[in-house]
Amino acid sequence: MKNKNLTAILYALLAALFYAVNVPCSKVLLKDVPPTFMAAFLYLGAGIGVGTMYLFHRKAERPEERLSGSDLPYTLGMVVLDIAAPILLMFGVSIGSSANASLLGNFEIVATSVIALVLFHEKISARLWGAIALITLSSIILSFEGSGSMEFSLGSLLVLAATVCWGLENNCTRNISSKSTYQIVTIKGFFSGMGSFVIALFCREPFPQFRYILLALLLGYVAYGLSIFTYIRAQKSLGAAKTSTYYAVAPFIGGFLSFVVLGEKLSMVYLAALLVMAGGTALVIVDTLVHEHTHMHTHTITHTHDGSTHQHVVSHSHEHNHYLTEGKHGHHHSKAELERELHHCRLL
Repeated sequence: MKNKNLTAILYALLAALFYAVNVPCSKVLLKDVPPTFMAAFLYLGAGIGVGTMYLFHRKAERPEERLSGSDLPYTLGMVVLDIAAPILLMFGVSIGSSANASLLGNFEIVATSVIALVLFHEKISARLWGAIALITLSSIILSFEGSGSMEFSLGSLLVLAATVCWGLENNCTRNISSKSTYQIVTIKGFFSGMGSFVIALFCREPFPQFRYILLALLLGYVAYGLSIFTYIRAQKSLGAAKTSTYYAVAPFIGGFLSFVVLGEKLSMVYLAALLVMAGGTALVIVDTLVHEHTHMHTHTITHTHDGSTHQHVVSHSHEHNHYLTEGKHGHHHSKAELERELHHCRLL
C-alpha cells in the first residue's frame, strides 16, 4: 500500500510538472493562434498523442477496464467541461498576466475539494479547510486590478471560471478513474478538442499557420495529454481532493517559467499572493501525510450463564489517524477512544 501511494504521489507531481509549461508556452503561442483554436489544438494534441499510445496498449487491456454505458453521464460531463475550461483559460491568459494565471490555477484545489465534499461526500480535514481559505484569499488578491483599484481583473475572473470548470471535471473523471486511463484521455482529447474547434469556426476566428498548429499540438500532448494521464493514475489511489493538492505545485512552476521565459515582472501584489498561496499549499501537503485506516482486533471474551462458562471470539474494527513524520510513523489513540473500545468489547 505504501509503495502504491508513493507511486500515486509521483504521478500527481509529474502531472503538475507537465501542466506547468501550459500557461507560459500558451502565452507565447497566443500571439499567432486565436484563443478558441488554441484550446482546440491543445486537447487534440492530447488525444492524438495518448491515442497513439493506446494503440500499443489496447491488447493488454482487460475488457472490464473499458468505459461502459453506465459511465456515459460522467464521460459527457467530462467532455463538456473540458470544452469550456480551456477556452476560458486561453481568453484569460490572452488579456492577463501569465504569472497571475499560473498562480490562480491553484483555485482548482478549492473547486475540486468543495465539489468532492458536496456532491461526492469525500472527507475534508480541518487542515484542508485552512488550505482552501488561504488559497481563496490568495486568489482574491490576484484578482484585483491593482494600483488602488477595487475592480476585478477580467482576465483573472476568466481563469477562475476555468478552474471551477476543471474542479467539477476532476470529480467527474474521479468517478471513472478506475477505467482505462488511455481511453479516458483519448476521449477527452478528441471530443473536447473537436468541440472547441467547431466553436472556433462558428466564431470565425482566423485559422493559424500550420507551424503554429504543430507547436500547439505538441504542447497539448505534454501539458494536457501526459498531464491528464498521470493525474488520472494518481486519482485511482489518492482521490480527487488529495490529487489536486499535490497538483498545487504546478502554478508555482508556471509562475517561475513566466518570469524566466517571458520576462514578466513579479509585482508586490503577486509576491504577497505567492506567500499566502504557499502557506495554503504547505497545509495541503501536511494534510496528505495524515490518512485514516482501519485496524482489526480479535478478543476472546468469557461469559458465565447459569453456572456454565463459555467463550466468544469477537472481532471489531476502529479507525484512527496514521501520521507519517520524518520517516517514522505511529498510531495515536486518545483516552476516550480506548475507553470506548473497552466498553464496546464488554458489551459484546
